[in-house]
Amino acid sequence: MTRRLIRRAVPLCVLSAGLLTGLLPRATSVAHAHTGIVRAQAEHSPSEDEVAQDAGSSTGRLQPDGSLSDVAGLSAKDIWAVGQQNAWDFWRNQGIITHWNGSSWSEVPIRGDATGAGHLRSVAAASATEIWAVGDGHDGLPYVAKGSRDGFDRVGVPQLRSGDWLGGVAASSGRVVAIGSRDGKAFLLSSGGSAKGTTWKTGQGPAGALYGVALAGRSDGWAVGDSGSGPLAMRLTGSGWKQADLPEIKGGFLRDVYADGRKRAVAVGGVYQSDGGIAPLVLDWDGRHWKRVTPPERRAELYGVTGDGDGVFWISGYDPRHEAEGFLLRYDGSRWTTLRGPAPAEERTVRLQAVAHVGDLTMAVGHTLDDKGRYTDLVERFGPPPADGGTVKAASEAE
Repeated sequence: MTRRLIRRAVPLCVLSAGLLTGLLPRATSVAHAHTGIVRAQAEHSPSEDEVAQDAGSSTGRLQPDGSLSDVAGLSAKDIWAVGQQNAWDFWRNQGIITHWNGSSWSEVPIRGDATGAGHLRSVAAASATEIWAVGDGHDGLPYVAKGSRDGFDRVGVPQLRSGDWLGGVAASSGRVVAIGSRDGKAFLLSSGGSAKGTTWKTGQGPAGALYGVALAGRSDGWAVGDSGSGPLAMRLTGSGWKQADLPEIKGGFLRDVYADGRKRAVAVGGVYQSDGGIAPLVLDWDGRHWKRVTPPERRAELYGVTGDGDGVFWISGYDPRHEAEGFLLRYDGSRWTTLRGPAPAEERTVRLQAVAHVGDLTMAVGHTLDDKGRYTDLVERFGPPPADGGTVKAASEAE
């Protein structure tokens, strides 16, 4: 689950990526040294148990200038993705919800909503019959939708108002939480119990915005973003949401988080550099403290993170040194592996905005930008090598 915001002056290349991801992180005028750094061992040989399954492909369901922002899966035959099409046309921009059944993608409509959804930034799957999506509405309000393969309906949330912004959603059997910003402060919207989806509560945190959220239980979870002066994290406990202590990182922000239980989580984002670039930021929660770990790719941009529930995490993003190839990192707490999709003959730039892992399948979604400036949604799959030793490309080594 990824995503998100906000208002700052940025170079055109960053603005383009931000419009399609729905994420322009807030300016971070930070003033603190890096602390709590843990240097994990980098893996310098190709992965032997996970390779690109194909050359990457479009869902074939989006109109021109389409991009996928987020992905969530229940099984290898039940995966959901959301995003937008006609990204550069404000009046025709349209949110998209699409479903993978193990062999093909199909668009799932939103029923009975005359105004329609704009950019949908995040999706969460509580069960096969309870899928949530959030983003922008064309009526000036944030958009919340709930549904299944049979279709989606917009969910009315009386507490939402013009100017509110939603960037991420997480859902479990007992709770759904959407996060974003309101009036320059972190914003949380939640519903649970027998009134789940009908009665909502709102809360605000410190100055800043939240971009990613994950639940580890009914009363345990994390939300991450930035404060305008550094990375921001809030933790859900039995007493509600409270700001958590983080390493003080100059220019840092967090885009997404995955919780692997109460005692393990990983959050990803970036750190603005003096030359205008962005360095990767990965924080690891050990049950007591967040500590910074250093990935092997020092100039990559990190967008999304997922896990297998057993201590292994996958991180999606963009590597400017190999911009034509899909880019993932796999991290098991001590060892890093870089996974790359095949490099095509044509020129293109690939950004994988989000990633999901179910069974033996790792699926990442995002978009490509070709040499004519056209965007196309992209899905890349990684998994075990074929038994017949086929011709898929093995994961590239970490450099």
